[in-house]
Amino acid sequence: MHNIDDVTSGEQYRALGLSTLAFTVCFAVWTIFSIIGVQIKQDLGLSETQFGLLVATPVLTGSLSRIFLGVWTDQFGGRIMLPLQMLITAVSVWLLASVQTYAVFLMIALGLGLAGGSFIIGVAYVSRWFEAERQGTALGIFGAGNVGAAVTNFAAPFLVIAVGWEDTARIYAVALVIMAVVFYVFAKEDPVRVEQRKTGAKPISAAKQLEPLKDIQVWRFATYYFFVFGAFVAFASFLPRYYVGAYGVALTSAGVFAGMYSLPGSVFRALGGWMSDVWGARFVMYLTFIVSLVVLFVMSYPQTTYLVQGIPSADGEPRIFEFSFGIPLYGFVFLTVILGFVMSLGKAAVFKHIPVYFPNNVGAVGGLVGMIGGLGGFILPISFGILLDVFQVWSVVFMLMFVIVGISTIWMHLAIRRMERSKYPELTSETHLSDVPH
Repeated sequence: MHNIDDVTSGEQYRALGLSTLAFTVCFAVWTIFSIIGVQIKQDLGLSETQFGLLVATPVLTGSLSRIFLGVWTDQFGGRIMLPLQMLITAVSVWLLASVQTYAVFLMIALGLGLAGGSFIIGVAYVSRWFEAERQGTALGIFGAGNVGAAVTNFAAPFLVIAVGWEDTARIYAVALVIMAVVFYVFAKEDPVRVEQRKTGAKPISAAKQLEPLKDIQVWRFATYYFFVFGAFVAFASFLPRYYVGAYGVALTSAGVFAGMYSLPGSVFRALGGWMSDVWGARFVMYLTFIVSLVVLFVMSYPQTTYLVQGIPSADGEPRIFEFSFGIPLYGFVFLTVILGFVMSLGKAAVFKHIPVYFPNNVGAVGGLVGMIGGLGGFILPISFGILLDVFQVWSVVFMLMFVIVGISTIWMHLAIRRMERSKYPELTSETHLSDVPH
């Protein structure tokens, strides 16, 4: 682990605060299609599948870019990489306002998606400022920048109504440029880069940084992140459309309700980091998966009307009783809040491991984990659109997520049991996991 003895708490908090603010702005931009995409869908007459692809396209770039952005951050430092990434993204966001056709929308969305790569730049930068025992909490606070999705859900609908979606995009582009300048001016070079300058040491080569990707443990972390982050991005983008279609609410109300999911799904990431430091990331992951299974099971139940044949009347006329069952709007919103909360804890738990197990490869390893998680945010909205077009049942989306989380939970539990038996051969099938040293 690098030496940070000379770093003051003020420098640590400055790095953490600026990185979190920058990530919040970037994440707000990354999810902009969740709101303006609804208007674009109406303007262009898109199908559910086409809308899902539009929403998901920025996530593809934001995910794939995390590998090379993570490597470059390890080599050149976050103070250079984060402002550069924001300025390049701002160009695409500004150009978005002049697009007319669906194909060009998709092309611009690829450039806009670079905003999602800000996450791994921030992880690599922030982790270099904190000692190992505080990294879980620090990265949890940084990860709370996911609240940018809530900012978009809450604010963008009102901007769209006030100035139109085109000027909303321009406002977002200007915000990115301002944040890039603020970060570059006020952020400092991280301790590792400072030490490299003093000693003349060269950064670790890209090939060396990518070596840990051969470790199956890295890929296991990535599969967990597919749900806790990928599904979070997917739902943050999909829920406004869901509320408009399934419950018939206005776009502004849909944005507020979706924001009520995104907000706890973001701000409690800091709590998840603290819980992972205190009780262990394994406990937090079990909590996340089990609660998610319960919530998704309830959300999966479709709006249903029952026709029950009763006892015929005295004159032989059949009696038919009809009643309906479904989740009311307020109940559904409450379930999304719970789901967002536990997913927020899980996101922090996954990234608690990386700087501990791979302290010299945080960028590369975190980039892979973030990439796989982000691909969930790309694949899932498209899957949602296809399922809705095929089955024409709104809750089928949550049925899919229930199956994914169920498989992930079983896989995680079996992997942990196998790992512990390998480390402690004396374990039997009756031994409880809590009896195993952590």
